[in-house]
Amino acid sequence: MGNVPLLPTISTLFIVISGILVAFGWYFIYKRKIEIHKKLMISAAVFAVLFFVIYLSRTIFIGNTSFGGPEHLKIYYTIFLLFHIVLATIGAILGVRTIWFGLKNVLDKHRKLGPITSIVWFFTAGTGVVVYFFLYVFYKGGETTSLIKAIFGF
Repeated sequence: MGNVPLLPTISTLFIVISGILVAFGWYFIYKRKIEIHKKLMISAAVFAVLFFVIYLSRTIFIGNTSFGGPEHLKIYYTIFLLFHIVLATIGAILGVRTIWFGLKNVLDKHRKLGPITSIVWFFTAGTGVVVYFFLYVFYKGGETTSLIKAIFGF
């Protein structure tokens, strides 16, 4: 496994914790434990925000790590990464709306949006872990560079 960079490892851990908390939140709402559900989902959101703060800070101050694996896999990695980015964006927007509806007691919308948001978030967390493994575990990360260059190579 070698040496993995600290900030991406911590931020990936935060997104995994966020996904686990969402899963427990599902379980407890199924059991009609509303207060536990609420605390778990807010905690999940906090961990997601912590991930984003670390990711954004690293992007701004250090840059992004480009794919360092074999050239023939780069196109597949890039497509997968773009899919992950779109999912993460949709998940964040849905997450904010879902939490807002829950906190404002607009429960009809919260109940409709919650399961969709959770599923999107599970896929976001899962694809994020795969991106992490491709950048830092399976292959040695490429150069650390600007976001656009890291994704598209220019």
